[in-house]
This record gives sequence, structure tokens and C-alpha cells, in this order.
Amino acid sequence: MKLAILGGGGFRVPYVYEALLRDRGSPRIDEVWLHDTDPARLKVMTAVLAALGDGAAGAPEVFTATGLDRALDGADFVFSAIRVGGTAGRVCDERVALGLDVLGQETTGPGGIAYGLRTVPVMTRIARRVRELAPDAYVINFTNPAGMITEAMQAVLGDRVLGVCDTPSGLGTRVAAALGLDPSRLRLDYVGLNHLGWTRRVLHDGADVLPAVLADDGLLGSLEEGVVFGREWLRDLGTIPNEYLYYFYFNREAVRATLDAPQTRGEFLAAQQAAFYERAAAASGGAAVELWRETVAARSASYMAEMKGSATGAEQAGHSGVDPVDEGYAGVAVRVMAAIARDEPATMILNVRNGATVAALPPDAVVEMPVRVDAAGVHPLPLDQPDLHQAGLMQQVKAVERLTIRAALTGSRPDAAKAFALHPLVDSVSVGRRLLDGYIARIPEVAAVFAPG
Repeated sequence: MKLAILGGGGFRVPYVYEALLRDRGSPRIDEVWLHDTDPARLKVMTAVLAALGDGAAGAPEVFTATGLDRALDGADFVFSAIRVGGTAGRVCDERVALGLDVLGQETTGPGGIAYGLRTVPVMTRIARRVRELAPDAYVINFTNPAGMITEAMQAVLGDRVLGVCDTPSGLGTRVAAALGLDPSRLRLDYVGLNHLGWTRRVLHDGADVLPAVLADDGLLGSLEEGVVFGREWLRDLGTIPNEYLYYFYFNREAVRATLDAPQTRGEFLAAQQAAFYERAAAASGGAAVELWRETVAARSASYMAEMKGSATGAEQAGHSGVDPVDEGYAGVAVRVMAAIARDEPATMILNVRNGATVAALPPDAVVEMPVRVDAAGVHPLPLDQPDLHQAGLMQQVKAVERLTIRAALTGSRPDAAKAFALHPLVDSVSVGRRLLDGYIARIPEVAAVFAPG
């Protein structure tokens, strides 16, 4: 089977390839096409994958393409992990917002809107090419803002597009490890949008172990969410929110911490990645792999450092991540492919079409929730409805996502201004308009959306 990876020169690619190397089922991916607009990054990642696959039995053959159609033609699956505007765009996403004392973050708040405005048109065009060149392919979307982009692509390809994020499943893995339980026997009662959801129960063989987690100071404090939110707030809620909800529940603290930091997360990653690609280009394959491992380890360990009281980029002691190959997004993606291609049914949390699952949202809205995946496709599982607080926040953010998609596809400045103004982390019409003007002035790809003709 053929897998096309869009954004094939990016940091996530080796994780995906390692997950493919561990997959021994049949049929399996035997042909990987890396597509990227940057030939130098493609060359580095090709060397890394060659070193990872050296000596491995049945290692998928790797091809590269700077032309999209060649990579897509006849693909069985398409992974999308592109960044329109590059890391420079991410830095502007952050800095324009911070210049107006509003949260600067790449997927949440105004930065996510700016990212969506320039990404939706590109991903919609890609969806049309998939429809022409690989009509039977499933698209597994990693491109952020993942829920918004998945919804925009579904307008072209329907349910053959699904979004992957490892944050919800990562919590289940970490809870299982803390309690000494088998993670395969855990099921999360989870509902929300991408980067905006709540784990309401953690079921082990049908019994909810979340109350025991919330009651245990040591265990709760050892979880990423306990560090970010604090034990008291998690106990007040009675749930464990997706960690990105920190930006909503502690917005003033998050903005202050980001403003006080000497650099933003985007600035840290831009410098880190530039150094990696420069060094890796001059290294042998094995040395390039070690450079990559060192870089991604530092990247992961410094995740949300500012929200934990540390400097941007500072590695956190006792960082409790998950294995990104097995339990992270790469492992989730490979399980999705195995479920569809080999009819190996799996239950996981994905971004998929709502249908009738969440009554507070339209049927065609993309929601992050538990699903069963098999050869017949993706099937949302029944769940309890979100409470008023959860449903209200989901509705408001979904309204912003839809305004953003519409503005991106039509060039409507009024829709874009409404998207910024109505986001709960902006809550000001005048600031919303200034945000739109600022992003148009600073990011060429956003300006192009609103250019005449």
C-alpha cells in the first residue's frame, strides 16, 4: 500500500516511519512518498528515514516529490502535516496577538484563526487533488488547527477525512501508567473539539477510576494536567480538561507569562529547527538520527514550559510524556490504517463528523470524541451530552471556526473580523478588527486571502 506524507520534510515524519517499521500486519504500507516544497528538508528527512530503516526487514521504500500530484497519485492513505507560512508565520501568529495583550498561541485564540485563514484554502485545494488522484484514499489530518482543517476538507471528501491529535489518548496512557493498569483496557469518556475537550470518566474494565485519580495528591500532581491546572481546579471541575483549556481557564495568567517570556514558543522552535536542519544536512544518516532524537526530546520536554512557571524552551524535570511512536499521534495513525485496511477494529479518540452524537452542534460539525474504526469506516460511539459550560464553549468556538473557514474560502473581511471578535479569548470587536489588520500586514499568506481578485 502507498502512503503519501504531505509536509514530508517535517519533524513528525520519523515518528510515523518508526510506527510503520513496527507494523508487521498484512497488507501494510510498503511505499512512502514524502512531499514537501523544501528540497533541503526533504533531503535531511530522507537520510533520517534511511538510517532508521537500515537493516529492518520489510522497511517501506521511501520516495520524495516536490510536486503534489506525483505524491498523491494512487495513494491508499494520505497523512497531512504541513505548515502554511512556516515557522515565521507561527511567530507572527504569536506576536501580533501579544502586541494587543491577547493570547499568542498557534492553535488557540487569534493565532489559531490566523493559522486557519491561510491554511484552509491550501488544504481545500489539496482535498480536490486527492479526490482526483486518490479517490479511495483516507486522509489522516495532523495539520493544525486540526479540527478546523478536518472540517474544511470534509466539505470536499466527506468522512474519508479524519483528524488525529494525541493529547486525549496520551492522558489515558499516563493515567494507566500511574495506576499500574493495562492501557488497552482503559476507555476515556471524552467530548469536545480539538484542543478544547474534557475527560469525564476513565473506565477500566467498565469501572471509573477517575475519582481515585482526583483524590490522590501524588498521582494527580504527577500528571501534566495536574501541573498545568493545579489539583484544586481539577477537583472543582470533576473532570480532566485537555491541557489547552488552560488558556481559557487561566487566560490572564497565560497572557502574562507569555508576555514576560524572553521569546515565544514559535521563536524557540524556529531557532531550534533551523539549527537542526543545518547540522543534519552535514551529518551522516546515523548522526542525523541522533540529532533528530536530541532535538525532538528537548522539544517535547519543554512543552508548555511557560505555563509551568519556567522559561520558554526549558526542559521540565519529570516530564511525563508518552511514547510518540506507539501511544502518540503516529501510533494512532497506524492503528487507523490497520483498522481500515485490514479490518482490525480499534477504539480511539479522533476528530470526525458529529452526526447526531452531540446534540448542541450541527451534524456536519467536526467533533473530537471516541469512535470505533473498522473496514467500513469511522463510527462515533454513544456518549453522555456535554454539560452547559462545555456545550456553550464548544458552540462559541465552533462558530468561530466556521466563520474562519468561510472567510478563508470567500475572502470575506466581515466574516474574518467576526471570527476574531467573537472568540472568547479576544472578546472585543475593536481588538478583533486590529488583529485582522495586524495579521494581514504581517503574514503574506493571510493577506493573499483578502487580496482583490
